[in-house]
Amino acid sequence: MDSQGQTTSLQRLQNVEKRIVKVLELAGGVMDELASPVGPRKDVVQNHCLEFMQLIKDIQVALRDEIKSACEYRPFEKCDYGSRIANEICHKKVEFIMSQLDAMKETIDEYHSAV
Repeated sequence: MDSQGQTTSLQRLQNVEKRIVKVLELAGGVMDELASPVGPRKDVVQNHCLEFMQLIKDIQVALRDEIKSACEYRPFEKCDYGSRIANEICHKKVEFIMSQLDAMKETIDEYHSAV
């Protein structure tokens, strides 16, 4: 992810944060209405609840999109560490097999010279 992508991602997350603050303000507004000494105004509570639910849905969509874009970001996809280590392991295995073959050749040579 380039710096431009990180910047726009951070901006989108800041917008989500602002929506979360708005959701909390709406929840507080509903609590104030419910605690009102004259009783809650139905239309105010209903409007706050509708806006609350819409913001929650928007927040979920935005966070899902950010998580999805973060999963697509693979900073080490061009790294050759895995293949290099696999190559080194194979090299060590070949060296070990060669030493075993040399030892077998010596044993065979000793056997033939003894016979």
